[in-house]
Amino acid sequence: MTTQTAENAPAPGREPRIIAFCCQYCAYSAADMAGSMRLQYPPEVEIVLIPCTGRFDVILALRALEKGADGVYVAGCLEGNCHFLDGNIRARKRVNYLKKELESVGIDPGRLEMYNLSASQGPRFAEIAAEFYGRVRDLGPLHKNP
Repeated sequence: MTTQTAENAPAPGREPRIIAFCCQYCAYSAADMAGSMRLQYPPEVEIVLIPCTGRFDVILALRALEKGADGVYVAGCLEGNCHFLDGNIRARKRVNYLKKELESVGIDPGRLEMYNLSASQGPRFAEIAAEFYGRVRDLGPLHKNP
């Protein structure tokens, strides 16, 4: 993880943009619960509903980063509780693969993460969103032009 310097500090008025790919059964339901509970998390976290994290592909993350996202995370069911058996395990392998690739081209792998949670963990969803947002904010903007 890099430390924040004047060079990579967020531009004034520019907050990091985060894309969260969430499975419909657990992570998206947890996000919905967080909203129902009126829990606060950064509005810069944009949720993208996917049927299962097993459908997550590295191209989705790369396109999100290319189109201006400063960080991407994938959130799915607890390991061993995937509604499609092993989708979240396959997703974790893809995320770990992409982290290595990002690092090889000079992008901090901390801009990508995988989380597992159950549908009843609304507070945990809000916590994850805030923690990841803080991590990416500390890394600074990925793109020079906001």
